[in-house]
Amino acid sequence: MSGRSTSAVLVLEDGRIFRGEAYGALGTGLGEAVFTTGMTGYQETLTDPSYHRQIVVQTAPQIGNTGWNDEDDESAGIQVAGYVVRDPSRSASNWRSTGSLADALREQGIVSVSGIDTRALVRHLRERGAMRAGVFSGDDLAADDVLVQRVLDSPRMEGSDLFGAVTTREPYVVPAVGATRFRVAALDVGIKSNTPRMLAQRGVETHVLPASSTIEQVEGFDGFFLSNGPGDPATADGPVALTRAVLERRIPLFGICLGNQILGRALGRGTYKLPYGHRGINIPVIEHATGRVAITSQNHGFAVEGEAGEEFDTPFGRARITHTCPNDGCVEGLAALDAPAFSVQYHPEAAAGPHDAADLFDRFVSLMAGER
Repeated sequence: MSGRSTSAVLVLEDGRIFRGEAYGALGTGLGEAVFTTGMTGYQETLTDPSYHRQIVVQTAPQIGNTGWNDEDDESAGIQVAGYVVRDPSRSASNWRSTGSLADALREQGIVSVSGIDTRALVRHLRERGAMRAGVFSGDDLAADDVLVQRVLDSPRMEGSDLFGAVTTREPYVVPAVGATRFRVAALDVGIKSNTPRMLAQRGVETHVLPASSTIEQVEGFDGFFLSNGPGDPATADGPVALTRAVLERRIPLFGICLGNQILGRALGRGTYKLPYGHRGINIPVIEHATGRVAITSQNHGFAVEGEAGEEFDTPFGRARITHTCPNDGCVEGLAALDAPAFSVQYHPEAAAGPHDAADLFDRFVSLMAGER
């Protein structure tokens, strides 16, 4: 293999270029460069639909040491637009491994780069913010100014409607484990595989529905779940309208991540883009009613407008900001006070990640049982 074919570059829209070695597939990957602080769970990260059209930078220096397996995917395949690592493991060693990370990236066409200074890159993104980027290798390498222009010609994340690219095309059902206590309609705007599993363990039969579903398809269920997902929540007019219809009918509702933003917009709040987002499995969240702090898994670049503990009027009664992040004051949870609805910005179904917030699924079950 020639020296040219083993080189790769990460090009940022502000002209900063990081040079390394090709890893995974060769070619071009265009998206928004973001970083995640998780030291484990790279397979779940790569297959999380919320990372659709993003180039993910791992802050942990060594990645790939446990290989790739057939059990931990959070969707049907790798979702990222590109992947950036410092030191990929040269061998995989884990009893569940069925292959290597590098092989999975190659087989699924994910253009990646290794051997760059990810510490310098993360500092740059923290100072300048998440931005458009491209990973280029093989025959797609070109002069620096040509590559920068390719990045500048790519779409921005603001205003991007991405959930339509990751939603299920047909409804499907995940049965309850044991006796069925409740039936839930889950709107798939990027749902992770572990969410229906968490519900199933609590006796919930989950009907996963396409993002274009109507209120007629939701009526008759015991509850409504709004999933995580990618893109700008300001583009989610259809899911927001459906959520308003659910609120009008007082169907118990639980949302996470993008679902939190959709509920926020349904309640009349605005959303905005964070400078570099929250991505990792070690992010603290305060629940204001109890003072309890949970360490959470998060993956979001947008947030709901609001202040800690704030109450506000909505078309469906009063609502409250229930959770915030102490790092930056970002809204991490909402609840309607006069309707059976609540949401969080983080991932209580975290895999890999902490389980501090898993009891939120129990709260959803209690809501469907008529307990407030």
